[in-house]
Amino acid sequence: MTQGQQGGDRRVRRITIVGGGTAGWMTAAMLSQLLKGFDIRLIESDQIGTIGVGEATIPAIRNYAAIAGIDQAEMLRASQATFKLGIEFVDWKAKGNSYIHGFGKIGQDLMWLHPHHIWLKLAAEGRAKHFDHYALNTLAARRNRFAFPDPRNPGSPMAGIDYAYHFDASLFAKFLRAQSEARGVTRIEGRIVEVARHGEDGHVTHVVLDDGRQIEGDLFIDCSGMRGLLIGEAMGVGYESWSEWLLCDRAQAVPCESVSPLTPYTRSTARDAGWQWRIPLQHRIGNGHVYASALTRDEAAAEVLLANLDSKPLADPRPVAFAPGKRHRAWEKNVVAIGLSGGFLEPLESTSIHLIQTGILRLIALFPASGIEAVDVAEYNRQTDFEYRDVRDFIIAHYKVTDREDTPFWRHVKHMAVPDSLAERLELFRTSGRFFMHRQAELFREESWVQVLIGQGHPMRYDPVIDTLPPQQISDFLKDIEEVIDDTANRMPDHAAFVARNFAAPAPPPAVAA
Repeated sequence: MTQGQQGGDRRVRRITIVGGGTAGWMTAAMLSQLLKGFDIRLIESDQIGTIGVGEATIPAIRNYAAIAGIDQAEMLRASQATFKLGIEFVDWKAKGNSYIHGFGKIGQDLMWLHPHHIWLKLAAEGRAKHFDHYALNTLAARRNRFAFPDPRNPGSPMAGIDYAYHFDASLFAKFLRAQSEARGVTRIEGRIVEVARHGEDGHVTHVVLDDGRQIEGDLFIDCSGMRGLLIGEAMGVGYESWSEWLLCDRAQAVPCESVSPLTPYTRSTARDAGWQWRIPLQHRIGNGHVYASALTRDEAAAEVLLANLDSKPLADPRPVAFAPGKRHRAWEKNVVAIGLSGGFLEPLESTSIHLIQTGILRLIALFPASGIEAVDVAEYNRQTDFEYRDVRDFIIAHYKVTDREDTPFWRHVKHMAVPDSLAERLELFRTSGRFFMHRQAELFREESWVQVLIGQGHPMRYDPVIDTLPPQQISDFLKDIEEVIDDTANRMPDHAAFVARNFAAPAPPPAVAA
């Protein structure tokens, strides 16, 4: 069955984006690059602030920049960016424990056997170092080294290094706004006070601004944040809560002054009722405390955050309330929710910006240029639902797999029942250390699951084929991996020097005397 405009021309030619910030301007930049000849408008109000704390990304952000026609160097300088090789998790397995979930390849395979199987056997015998020593991303991160991958030598670990960015989200959005407006996107300043819908099919026909202007559209993209102005308030699409597994529902965010060294990784440190992030940028460090409001007071959470900064805070902690979960449908009639309007998963694995990106690309792939079709809407919603649940399970695993029981928060998450999809995956790892992709659309591959589950202390057996190989062969093989990774990491340049030499942000203009 076909949905769309009543009678006449059903084609989508006018695209109205509601809300700016990271989600709105990422959408505008991508659509203006790929959809030529469309009338694209973005409505935002300077009176309405954005959350703007999402400063860490995953490697797929580089694909977004390439497809959206964004110059990497220009963007990095404009957004005070640094590089990211992975995420360090401190005190998650137990207090005093640390591991890194690094991007990129782990070591080298022995026949079809992945390195973690060899490591599991030798580590149990006390003959292996910390798992961080067997992947270039993790060891380079520990040593504050960074370099771009080198595809000229496919046999070197440098060919498989992978990376993402840390950037100032507000500066990133500002940069994308300039790119979008240069491509013809019209920015409309104003606050929406009414959403008008067609009496027969229920599609949004226009929105009304506080000064009386009416802004029409054939397709509306809701980037209004957690409020969900269109998808929730106007269209009435409900919200599926995942708070039974993800207890954290608040955050406090604060920047502080930069310190040395400039680390090429995000840090997540477990706290009594949640965790704290640390994201190093060129001009400051972004920090935040994510916590369960049922188990700690906002004032206490702010105190914990401020007590664990590297340097002087540059502002007062800013509170953010959220509800972990997702909309029942991300696309309803002629409204598509992208970003926080469609759902929220805490930034533990830096997936917020990625979910914006995939929502945009999914819309491009199913774009209703000749009219909105029910089958396209259903497919968009099916893919979105799978993706959110896939990411949800990976985040829940960080809480479920732990030795900690020292606070009510950690006792609860360690012993809670988890979704069947996650329970089955954990059991497969326990019995054989094996991983199988359920669908190509899964975001986190075997390397991610292996590093997190080993780091968190999940018990797992290695592939029994390992026991059929000569002990000296597997010992030498793992030792070779360690030595090559060590040598390669030592040859990489210092991260701070690499950034300063190639991507330093321009100095701010001098202050003008009054």
